[in-house]
Amino acid sequence: MNPTAIRKSYLPNALLFGVAILHPFSAHALGFRIPNQDAEAIGRGDAFAATADNPSAIYYNPAGITQLEGQNLQFGVHALSANSHYEAPNGNTAHTKFAVQPVPELYYTQTLKDYPISFGLGIFIPYGLALKWPEDSGFRTKAIEGSLTYVTINPVVAWKVCDELSLAAGPTIDYSQVMLRQGLFSPVPGGDEFRFKGSGTDFGFTCGIMWQPFEMWSFGGKYHSATSVNYEGTASTEGLGLGNSHSTARLPFAQFAAAGISFRPTKKWNFEADVDWTDWDSMGTVTFKDTPLGNVPLPLNWKSSYLLEFGVTRYLENGYFVSGGNFFSQNSTSENDFNPVLPDTDLHVGSLGFGHKGERWAWTIAAQFITGPDRTVATSTPSLIGESANGKYHWMNASLDFSVRYHF
Repeated sequence: MNPTAIRKSYLPNALLFGVAILHPFSAHALGFRIPNQDAEAIGRGDAFAATADNPSAIYYNPAGITQLEGQNLQFGVHALSANSHYEAPNGNTAHTKFAVQPVPELYYTQTLKDYPISFGLGIFIPYGLALKWPEDSGFRTKAIEGSLTYVTINPVVAWKVCDELSLAAGPTIDYSQVMLRQGLFSPVPGGDEFRFKGSGTDFGFTCGIMWQPFEMWSFGGKYHSATSVNYEGTASTEGLGLGNSHSTARLPFAQFAAAGISFRPTKKWNFEADVDWTDWDSMGTVTFKDTPLGNVPLPLNWKSSYLLEFGVTRYLENGYFVSGGNFFSQNSTSENDFNPVLPDTDLHVGSLGFGHKGERWAWTIAAQFITGPDRTVATSTPSLIGESANGKYHWMNASLDFSVRYHF
């Protein structure tokens, strides 16, 4: 097969490598979004928009930082074990390599002593990480490997309008790097592959509202705007004699919003239920421009999805607390354009948390068990040589989460 023929006929299906820029967990039913940004919130099933009473409120609901006195500094890590299993229609199997992937976050808040104003700064990773399939998986020309780094810097200002109501808003400064890799026309490792590596920046904004009309009831909501990163980098091919080229790709990152209700029948209990929506309808077709293969369209055709979250915290003596939670997330990706580096399915996540809040120091540890029904794909669009992503996909992962806070 000569390079000219490949350039002309391969484009529609050549790079169905699924924006290989995902977090294996978040890809299971969240596209490549990472909703887990604090151990205390994770222990409650991420139902935190109407509670938001630690510095991670900058992510979960920035209006919540008006509840914090003085200055607070918090650091945390969400560490995920990543496992994906594939069974082809002919019975062959493939597994991704086991890995533990850390997602750090850092938050700082300051509430002015004599004014109803609070400031915050968050640095977190709302999208990303990586997945790599073996080259003999059976869908080498659909996907091999991808990774994403997407870091958000989010300063916010919150205003306590009155004792019952707080509002907040702030910009986001986003920096991202991406690497994509897939086979071209050989079903076995043979040096023929396409690779794209690039980086880019963009800007967005967040806002939030917190309303507590009664001591037992609190309502909260947050919004995170869409962004669209224009990646600039290098596209290269091996085995075709086409060399490298400066290439670009513009990738939309979805807007998302959450709203929650917290019920506190006594000071020892906090129950919360949230709904979290992600606008993946914006993820249609991504075009990789000026590659050695020309302009390459990548159809994704995702659909918007919801997270349904529930959590409970029991406050114990001497500042200790325990939490439990669960969330359900809908499948986001289409079957025709399904790609193994975005192995999306309905998702069930259970969690437990334990921690302590002292006068100066606070800490939380939490764990998640992540699973969902097997997803069977039967109508995946084949690559040029006929490989498809049809088959059965299975996941069973877990995470361990930790955060520590200092008040001064």
